This record gives sequence, C-alpha cells and structure tokens, in this order.
Amino acid sequence: MRNWRSAAAAAALLLTAGLTTGGAPPALAAGTAVAAERSATDVHLFYYPWYGSPAVSGGYRHWQQGGHTPPGDVGADFYPKLGAYDSGDFDGAVAQHMSWIRRSGAGVIVFSWWGQDSYEDRLAAGVLEAAARSGVKVAWHLEPYAGRTAASTVADIAYINSRYGSSPAFYRDAGHGGRGAFYVFESLRIADWSALDQVRAHSIVLAQTTDTTKVAHFGGMYTYDAIAGATAPGWKQASDFCRANGLVWAPSVGPGYVDDRAVPGNTTPTLGRDNGATYDLEWRNALAPATGGSPTWVSVTSFNEWHEGSILEPASSTPPAGSGYQTFAGAYGKTGADAETAYLDRTRHWVTQFTGEVAPPDPDLAAGKAITASSHTGGYGAAAANDGNTGTYWESLNHTFPQSITVDLGAASSVGRIVLKLPPSPAWGTRTQTLSVLGSLNGSAYSTISPSAGRTFDPATGNTVTITFPATTQRHIRLAITANTGWPAGQLAELQVFRSQHPTGIGEHG
Repeated sequence: MRNWRSAAAAAALLLTAGLTTGGAPPALAAGTAVAAERSATDVHLFYYPWYGSPAVSGGYRHWQQGGHTPPGDVGADFYPKLGAYDSGDFDGAVAQHMSWIRRSGAGVIVFSWWGQDSYEDRLAAGVLEAAARSGVKVAWHLEPYAGRTAASTVADIAYINSRYGSSPAFYRDAGHGGRGAFYVFESLRIADWSALDQVRAHSIVLAQTTDTTKVAHFGGMYTYDAIAGATAPGWKQASDFCRANGLVWAPSVGPGYVDDRAVPGNTTPTLGRDNGATYDLEWRNALAPATGGSPTWVSVTSFNEWHEGSILEPASSTPPAGSGYQTFAGAYGKTGADAETAYLDRTRHWVTQFTGEVAPPDPDLAAGKAITASSHTGGYGAAAANDGNTGTYWESLNHTFPQSITVDLGAASSVGRIVLKLPPSPAWGTRTQTLSVLGSLNGSAYSTISPSAGRTFDPATGNTVTITFPATTQRHIRLAITANTGWPAGQLAELQVFRSQHPTGIGEHG
C-alpha cells in the first residue's frame, strides 16, 4: 500500500496535477504501429513482490501494515488463499501465482520495482525465472522511490534492460519494434521528462495520467486507479490522442477498492465489487468506443495489491475468524471455494473479448519426453503412455504391486495439473487405480505432490482422470500405483502434465 496516496487524491491527480505544458510527443517511427491482431500479452496485471515472511525473509514484510500482527491478522480487507506468503518463495507462492496468472489468460505481469538494490529488485531474478517456467512475461512498474528523477529513471531503465533483458520472461512488445514496457507511477511528480528521449528507441515508457498535455517524451499513457475506471474520466480524450499520435493507450481496470484495514480510520472512498459487476463495468469502459475504445493494452489493478483490496489473486473463502475479512462469495454467482478464483476466470473471459481468441493453450509438458516404468508386460511398454495415442497403453507386470511410471520433463517446470487416460473404448470397463503423484528435481529424491487415493476411470467420461494440486516446480513426475480394481496391474494410455490447474477453458474437466 502506498500509504501516502489516497484513491480520491489519485483520481484528482490523474486529471489535474502536473507542471509541464509540453505538446504532443513525437510519433513512433514508421513500422512500429500497434499490430492489428491482439494476444494475451496485451493484458497486463500489476504485480507486487514486496511481501515477506519469517520462514523465507526472516520476518514479515508489508503484511503488518496498519498495525496488524501476521500471519492471521494482516493489513488487508481480504485474506490471501496462500496466507501471509513471501514474495521470495519462488517455488511455492510465486510458482502458484504464475499458475493462477496463466489461468487468468493474461500474458504479462507488471513488476512493482522500487529502485536498484531494493527488496523488490533483489527478488526480480527469481520472479522472472518463475515467470519464464510458466510462459508469463514481465514488464516494469517504476515506483516513486525517494530521490527519483527523470535522469535516474533513464538510468533505472538502462539497469533493468542490462540486468534482466536476457531473461526469456522479459516482455518486449512485438507490435512496437520489440521494445520493453515501463509504467511510471506518479509521473506527474516530475516536471521535465525530456531525458526519456534517450530510451525511446528501445523502451516504451508510459505516463500515469489522462492529461494529454503532460505526456511529452513518453511513449504512452495509463491510469492505474482502480476507482476511476468505473467512470473513466478523460479516457476518451486520452485514447483518441494516443491513437492520433502513435502512442500506447493502456487504461487500467480493477474489481474494486477497499483499504480500511491497511489504513485504520481513514476516509478514503471505497469501491465495492458488487459481485463482479464493478469489474465488468470497468472492462466495458476500457473497450467501448464511447469511453475510449481500441486500447493498445489493458492494464489490470491488480493481481495482488492486498492492502488496497483490488486483487484478482484468490482470497480465502474461510479466512481467520474475528477480523472482519471479506470474501469473494457471490462473485459471478459462485460461493465457497468456487468463488476464490472467480476473478481469475472472469479475467480470462475479458481477455477473450479483447483479443478475440482464447489465451494460449497450456501445453502438455510430458508429451514425447523420456518415460520409464518399474516394469511392463509384453509389448505394453512405458513409451505408449505419452505418445499422444490413447489406443496404445502401458501395462506393468501382473499380480505385482507396487508399480510406478516416471516421466522426465527435461527441465524443472512449474506444474499444477496431471491428466491420466486409459483407452476410451467401452471394452475398458470402469476401474479404480489407487495411486499417488510424486515429484523430483534430480530424479532420485521424490516428494509427494498428491497423496495416494483411488482414481476412478469411467468409460462414460472418456476414461480420463484429472488431478490438480498447488503449483510445484519439478522435473520428474512419478505415478506410484498400489492397486487396480479392473486388472491386477498398473495401466495407463496417456500421462499428461500441465502447468496450470485448469484447462484452457473456464472450469475443471474431470
């Protein structure tokens, strides 16, 4: 929470503040106009890596804002599904974040960055690595650290490009000459931004404003405010100006705003979620011609700014009692645990509306990879279990349990879902195989990902079983099978491994 900024003040700032009077910035060079086709990387989620916990960082960070005492009592009106997590828990919380971000359909996070060698800067490489494993790209939110100037911003952009630019997760916009993206929060605090001319060739720098007289030397405009999106003040003018001058227009939408627990006793206005109606309204304002229309990107406030209650990240449906936490219950008609991911799923809906296509599919990480088994019968070898053909299958030695089958993904990857298949023929009657899912980074030390349970394969539902679990980083995935009611052996036609907990479409397929 930026506790020096109220939402009301920010809304006014966007419209009226600033000291410069520069005219329109120069248009982008020929050939760098926005591509006609949109993709998931045109939707950007503001992402906050500023949280800490004793287990990872030696103490709580940010969660205690407003005088609270984590882990059960945090400075937020909603309580995280993951609890008071640590932004440096790359294989745990951060990997889960990336899985959820992929579920949302958005392709880019905008990393909140507070200067060179800041807490957030020291976590950037780990977040980039986790993002790369999940196919998520990373842009940058340059925050107003003490002493920030236009010149220091230019130096910061050079530093970020140099230090992190080689990461496969580093976002570069294909429609704008492969340049990186840098959002400048509270850009109106600085009067003269002419120094930005030094970075225009390789970086798109966005001003936080809708005032078209305050964007000289910038490459575009965004709004950030999660309240203003409900009325879209100045959006049409800003959108028209950006389109006419070859600039990026990236209006910000959000599901709501509430910071009462983070700033006790404040008078900041709140914006209720209205069971999802607020989020839908802001998305419509971003896309409708009357209030802007045809944005280059849509930025979303936010994935996880918990202090301001603008989160898409799942909030617990059963938060600690006695603290007055809100939940997402009722969002889009969902209740209980189903509501926890309601805003992720609704984001996917709007990504599809904006881009005209479903977000990139979640690839099967196990397809064609090296696969081995503890045993096999006759010609039913392990290779049949990831050859893409459900008509072939692996079968272990008969009358001998336990058995196992293991796939090497080829590299450490964030995984959150496994799909198991038997041949779909009705000749394969219903059977329950008792099995657990194990994972390993080195192929020797395995830990349990999903505990042993009976998994029922039913020809009426395609003889398919889906197992989901919190995202975990593994290279080797093993099924350990101890029983089969349909045949005295382990049997499998396909072992598929995916990053996300859910298929491309909204909802679970079983």
